[in-house]
Amino acid sequence: MNPDLVSSFPVSGQRFCVLYRLSGNDEEARAKARDICLEQTVEIPDALIPGGMIRDHILGRVERFEAGSDGGCTAEISYPAEIVGRELTQLLNVIFGNISIKPGIRVERLALPDEVLRPFKGPRFGRQGLREYLRVPDRPLLCTALKPLGLSAHGLADLAYQFAMGGIDIIKDDHGLADQGFADFHERVRLCAGAVERANRESGQRGIYVPNVTAPADVIRRRAGFAKEHGAGGLLIAPGLTGLDSMRCLAEDATLSLPIFSHPAFQGTYVVSREHGISHEVLFGQLPRLAGADATIYPSFGGRFSFTRAECQSIVRGTQMALGAVRAIFPCPGGGMNLERVPEMLDVYGRDVVLLIGGGLMAQGADLIENCRHFRTLIATKQG
Repeated sequence: MNPDLVSSFPVSGQRFCVLYRLSGNDEEARAKARDICLEQTVEIPDALIPGGMIRDHILGRVERFEAGSDGGCTAEISYPAEIVGRELTQLLNVIFGNISIKPGIRVERLALPDEVLRPFKGPRFGRQGLREYLRVPDRPLLCTALKPLGLSAHGLADLAYQFAMGGIDIIKDDHGLADQGFADFHERVRLCAGAVERANRESGQRGIYVPNVTAPADVIRRRAGFAKEHGAGGLLIAPGLTGLDSMRCLAEDATLSLPIFSHPAFQGTYVVSREHGISHEVLFGQLPRLAGADATIYPSFGGRFSFTRAECQSIVRGTQMALGAVRAIFPCPGGGMNLERVPEMLDVYGRDVVLLIGGGLMAQGADLIENCRHFRTLIATKQG
């Protein structure tokens, strides 16, 4: 390559690191690490890399390599801050772009310096801001979901009213509620937001309705604006379906200024393999924070999904670990939880958690308002 064609753009020397878990024996894992350095940056054979800035700074660099105690190896690979270009999409591309197509590579943790973090505003509210918004200074937050799919908008609004009267803080759409004929999005938002507002007036409590605005790319912002205009107190979005950057756009939109709840739909294949994909800590902890979520929903251990206690605890770690000026966010474990599990969940998650119980509230008995009040009592008793 003609050296005169190589950019002379100055580089800061700032690098960010990604910890990868690599399957195979020592030799195979080292080969994968070298391949990652090439594939995620220059994407040409080593012999073709020009000297100077590209080889010395742009090329990925293995900073640390260790054999794992449980088989496989870990490699910490650094990249220059400049190749992110101040964009979340490019950061994701560098972390796990082309190598996501290759087996036996798993992203375990991100270490991002201020130079990389500076462009990302992160969550508008974060943990403390969401507490202030909901007027809940210290206890765990309570969340439930409007379901099942197939109810009319009026039926969902009736549920929302009962949940709010019972003292639930966050009443969200179930993730399958979109713009179906049996519960049109616009009608559902108007009725459910109105029902929660009426319950708040009657009870003196502060609950919010959070509609699902996961939608085609050209519709997301319109639905979010409609929800804001008609009294929604937050927005639910599934970044696995829409892209993490769509969630970032909602979080940074000052005309919305609503809490964002990230739903895990379509993200499961990243974490279900120990050998490939992205760790729970990164996918449900660090990345939602960068993309502006104020709470990250995920399946808790002991429910109807396969997440372990250790994996759930790693998500909590990702929601609060040092990440520059990016605020800590709430973990929101759900997925088949019931009231009997509340004491155990509080032992594991502590006070800084959003406890999500959906069908379990309905299964408790016919009086839904009383079931919600019992939920509140369990929290108060445990916290006391």
